[in-house]
Amino acid sequence: MRDVTHDVPALHRRTFLKYTGALGAAAAVSASLSACSSGPESTNDTGGGGDGANRTLTAVIGYGNDGSWDPTQTASAFCMAANNHIYEGLLDTDPISREPYAALATEVPKDPDSTSWKFALRAGAKFHDGKPVTADDVVFVFERILDPDTQTLAKGFFASWLKEVRKIDAQNVELVLKFPFPDGLSRLTLAKIMPKHVFSQPGAWDDAIKGKAIGSGPYRQTAHHPKSNTTFEAFDGYNGPRKPAFRKMNWLTIVDAAPRVAKISGSSAGAQIADNIPYANIGQLESGGLTVAGGAGMNNLFLMFNTKHKPFDDVRVRQALHYAIDTEKMVEVALKGHGKPSSSFLDESNPSYRRAKTVYDYDPDKAKALLKEAGVKGLSIDILAVNVSWIVDCLPTIKASWDAIGVKTTLSPQETTAVFTKMDQKQDYQVVAAASNPNQFGLDADLIMHYNYGPENLWMQYTRWADNPVAKALFKDMDRATREPDPEKKKAIVQDYIDVVAEQAVLYPVVHNELMTAWDPKRLSGIRAQPYPGINLLQAKWA
Repeated sequence: MRDVTHDVPALHRRTFLKYTGALGAAAAVSASLSACSSGPESTNDTGGGGDGANRTLTAVIGYGNDGSWDPTQTASAFCMAANNHIYEGLLDTDPISREPYAALATEVPKDPDSTSWKFALRAGAKFHDGKPVTADDVVFVFERILDPDTQTLAKGFFASWLKEVRKIDAQNVELVLKFPFPDGLSRLTLAKIMPKHVFSQPGAWDDAIKGKAIGSGPYRQTAHHPKSNTTFEAFDGYNGPRKPAFRKMNWLTIVDAAPRVAKISGSSAGAQIADNIPYANIGQLESGGLTVAGGAGMNNLFLMFNTKHKPFDDVRVRQALHYAIDTEKMVEVALKGHGKPSSSFLDESNPSYRRAKTVYDYDPDKAKALLKEAGVKGLSIDILAVNVSWIVDCLPTIKASWDAIGVKTTLSPQETTAVFTKMDQKQDYQVVAAASNPNQFGLDADLIMHYNYGPENLWMQYTRWADNPVAKALFKDMDRATREPDPEKKKAIVQDYIDVVAEQAVLYPVVHNELMTAWDPKRLSGIRAQPYPGINLLQAKWA
C-alpha cells in the first residue's frame, strides 16, 4: 500500500516502481535478483535457535521483503521497518508520536526555526563493518538526496527546504535551510546515514536496492532472502540511545493472510509478533491469549481517476462515483468497524485535520443527478485494483454501489506491481483502487500532501491532471504553505487547499482504516501498535 513517490521529478518511473513497494506494501522485484547479505558467512542463516537471553525473536511481516532496501528511495513497508533498526539518521523519531530524538547526532537543535542546524556526531559511533561514522558519511548521503541528477524518493522530502549540508570537521556538520522549516527536524529520520566507503563504490546503490544494508544502528543485517526472510543480530559496537534487546531477530515475509495468522496462533506458534492482522481474526487471536491492538492514521483505500479518459475529466463524474459508495456499509462489512468514511484527505487524528467542505456521504440520488448533469449514461467501469487483502474485501461494496446507480462495474484486482507497471508504461485505465499510508514517512500535512500531489509527482503523472488549471493553482498554494513560517497560518492554507483536493476528487480516500498488530504479551513487552505498516522493536524487550 504505499508507495510510490512524493514529488520526485523526472525519475525513470519503471526503475522507481520496480524497486519501491507500492502504497505501504512492498512491490515485488524480479525473482532473478540475488539475495544480498551483509555477512558472507551468514547467507544461510534462518534465524532459529538460541535460548534464554540469546533466543531469537521471530516476527511476521505482512508485506514483501523484496522491495528496495536503499533508504534514500524505498517506500517498502518491510524494508523501511527493517532499516529503522539497521540505520540511524542524525535524528530519529518516536514511532508513534513522531517526536524527534538525537540518534547519530548528540542533541536536537534548540532553535527549530533557525535556518542553520549544527550537529555533532555521537562519539564512538561505528558502522557495522567497524569503520567510524564521520561527517563525510553525512554529507555523502545528503548530497545524493539533493543531487538534481539523482532522482530518489527522499528528494521530495528535503529538496524544497534544505539548501545544503556542510562538513565543519570530522565530527560536525551544518544543515543550511532555504527558509525556516521546523517540520524538517522530524524528517531527518528519512535521511539514514550510510557509509560512504561502501556505497560510493561502483554498483553499490544497486546492491543497496537488492538488500545490502550496512548502518550504525542497534541491529546488523545477517542474511537477506527475498520472498522468505531477513535476519538480524544485535550490533555489539552500537553505543546509541536505543540499545538492542534481542540477540537475534528473524523477520518472515508472509503476504497471504491465512498462513500469517497461523504462524502466530496456537500453542506451537512460530512467531511472537505479527503485523497486518485481518479484522476477521482478531477475536480468534485474542481468545488464544494474544494482544491485538490497532493504530488509526492515514491508512486508506483511495480511488484514482485517469483524467485524460473521458468522462473522468469531468469533476461531476468523479464526485458522483464517490457519493455513490456506501462507505458505512464498507466499514461495517469489510473493515469490521475498524475504520471511518473519509471526511478529509487527512485522517481525523492528524493535527492539521479539518472536515473538508466537500464530504462524500452516501447519497446515490445525488450521484445519479451529477451523472445526468454531466450528460453521462450507460457508463461501464473496470476498476483496476491492488490485491491487498483488505482492499479486496472492500471492492464488492464499490461494485454494488456503482451498479445500483446504473454504472456497470467490473473488478480487476491484480498484484500491486502489475497495477503500477501498467501506469508506469502509460497504459490506459479508468479507475484505480489501492491503498496508501504516507504516515510511514511522517505526520506533517505538508509531507503527506506533497507525497500525493505536486507538479512532477508520480501520482499526478498517473492521473494526467498536473496540467489542469485547478491543479496549477493548487500546487502554488501548496508551495506557499511550505514556506509559511507561522504554524497557524500554514495550517489554514493547508486546510483550504485540501478543500480543493476534496472537491476535485482526482486521487482521494474513500475510507481510513486501522492497521492491527498482534503479539504474545507473555513473551514480549514494550510493544506499541503503529498506524502504518511494519513494526518497531527499538523499545521492546523480552517479557
